[in-house]
Amino acid sequence: MFAIIRTGGKQLRVSEGQEIFVEKLPINPEQNYEFKEVLAVYGEKSILGQPYVEGAKVQAQVIKNDRAKKIIVFKYKRRKKYRCKQGHRQAYTKLLITKIIA
Repeated sequence: MFAIIRTGGKQLRVSEGQEIFVEKLPINPEQNYEFKEVLAVYGEKSILGQPYVEGAKVQAQVIKNDRAKKIIVFKYKRRKKYRCKQGHRQAYTKLLITKIIA
C-alpha cells in the first residue's frame, strides 16, 4: 500500500517503513507527525481525493532535523568584473513513515 501526500509544496509517494526527506517542519525529533493532506491511496483498491481523501492520514515519526550539504551559487558576468559567490544549506526534516490510514 502506498499514498501520495502533499507537504512543503511538493507531492510525495510514500509507503510504510520508508524514510523521506521533506522541507523543515516545526517539530522536535522522536515526536510523531500526521499528514492530513493525502491526495490518493493505492492498495487493494484505489482511492483518489478531490482534492483530498476524506478520513485518510499518514503517520510518521521524526528522525532528525538537519541541513543539507552546502551548495555554491556563483554568479558571473564576463568582461564586467562581476563575480558573486554565495553558499546555501537547505533545512530539512527526515521522517519515517509508520502507518497509512485510509
